[in-house]
Amino acid sequence: MRPTPTRIEPIFSPRLWGAHSLAPLFPEKSNLPEPLGEAWLTSVDCRIASGPFVGRTLGAAWTEMPMEWRGGQLVANDTFPLLVKFIFPTEKLSLQVHPDDAYASVHERAAGGRGKTEMWHAVSTTAGAQLLLGLKPGVDKEKFRQGLASHKLEELFETHAVRTGDTFFVPAGTPHSIGPNMVVCEVQEYSDLTYRVYDFARIDAHGKPRELHIEKALQVTNFGRPAGGRATSLLLPADGATRVLLAACRYFAAERWECSAKCGIPVDPGRFELIVILEGAGSFAWPDSAARYHRGECWLVPAWQARIDVLPETATSLIRTYVPDIPVLRTELHRHGVSAGALAQVIFD
Repeated sequence: MRPTPTRIEPIFSPRLWGAHSLAPLFPEKSNLPEPLGEAWLTSVDCRIASGPFVGRTLGAAWTEMPMEWRGGQLVANDTFPLLVKFIFPTEKLSLQVHPDDAYASVHERAAGGRGKTEMWHAVSTTAGAQLLLGLKPGVDKEKFRQGLASHKLEELFETHAVRTGDTFFVPAGTPHSIGPNMVVCEVQEYSDLTYRVYDFARIDAHGKPRELHIEKALQVTNFGRPAGGRATSLLLPADGATRVLLAACRYFAAERWECSAKCGIPVDPGRFELIVILEGAGSFAWPDSAARYHRGECWLVPAWQARIDVLPETATSLIRTYVPDIPVLRTELHRHGVSAGALAQVIFD
C-alpha cells in the first residue's frame, strides 16, 4: 500500500455556546438551526476522504497503517495520538480542567485512560477576545471552594487578552475557559476528558444543567504550581515560506507556515504529520501525483512521504502538527543557534 497524503473529513459537534455560522472556514455551515461549537478534524470517527483508506474511519484506518504511514516512533501506538479541532465560541466555555495521564490511567480507564494536555492557536479574533488560564497566586483548594459557593469562581482566574495569532499552552491540571470573539485551532493529546466546575447556570435542550465534576476537578487541579500560558513563537528555517514553531511538548508540536509561493515541507520518517489549512487554496504535490486543498481541510501526510510541496493559488496559512521527539527537537534548534531561554518559551516539558 503506497503511502500518499490523505484528506480527512471533519465531524461537527453541537455545543450550547457554539455558533450558527462557521464561515469562512466552513462556508457551507451557515445559518445553522443548531449552534455548532467544534469541528473535530481527527476524531477516530472521522472518515477518510481520499487515498487507499477512503471511506474508512480514521480509527479503523490507523489499525491497518504500517510503519510507512505511522513512522518508526509511532508504529507501536495502539490508538491515534493527536486530536485537532476548530472551536467556535459565542459564549464562555465552562470553567474546567483536564486530568493528566497518571490520574486518567487509574480513574478513567473506561474513557481511554489518557489525560489531556492541549494548546490553543487563535485563528481569528474580534474586539474583546479573552480567555481564562490558570489561577491567580495564592488560590488554594479552600479559596477555590469558596469561589464556587459564592458564584465568584471566575474572579480567581488569570485573564488573558487574545489577539489573532496568539498561542497558549494548556497542560493537564490547569483550570481554564475560552471566551467568545475568537476562533481557535486546538491541538491536543487524544482525549476527551473534561471536568466542568462551573457552567454559568446554562441549561441544555432538555431544560437540564450540564453535569459538573467538582470533586474530580479538585483532585486534578495543580494549585500553586502555575504552568503553561502564552507561548512565544520561534522563527524556523523553511524552504520558500515563513515558518514558526508555536508550541511543543512530548504529546505534540505545532508550527504555522505562511506560503505565498511554492514551498516544500519535509517529512520525518519517524512520524506522520497533519496539515490543517487555515486560509487559502491551492494544490499539494508529491512524486507522481497532486491534490487540491481548501481552507478548513485536514490532511494526513505519511511518514515515508519524505516531502510534500505546497503550491498556493492564493496566500496560504497552515498548521503543521506532529508527535515530536523533544530531545531531538531541542538539539536541532540549538544547532540553529536558538538559546535555552528562547526554547523555554515554546517547548514545555
